[in-house]
Amino acid sequence: MTSASTANIWLFSYGTLQQEEVQLATFGRRLEGRADALPGYATSLLEIKDADVIATSGKTHHLLALPSGNPADEVAGVVFKITPEELAAADTYEVSDYQRVAVRLKSGLEAFVYVAA
Repeated sequence: MTSASTANIWLFSYGTLQQEEVQLATFGRRLEGRADALPGYATSLLEIKDADVIATSGKTHHLLALPSGNPADEVAGVVFKITPEELAAADTYEVSDYQRVAVRLKSGLEAFVYVAA
């Protein structure tokens, strides 16, 4: 079971990591989060070819955040507090079209997010 004291990493999700079935499959628990936004980004759809990811998310297309060049743009989502082990599990879940980057969210929190690689 995850210890709340080791959950000290913020992870922002604008897509499938918000789904309960994806959280249970990836982290072994349901994450609690709060609404936030990623400034300076917009989303497009990415076709997923990894059968395991499709099976877990139930979706053949996932959102992909790309820098928009416009600071007024923002991507809505949820920020979760997770453990280092859960961050590693999220890295395994995300396909190679995504890369993990550190960002400052609209709330001022510093968090990791998966954006276009």
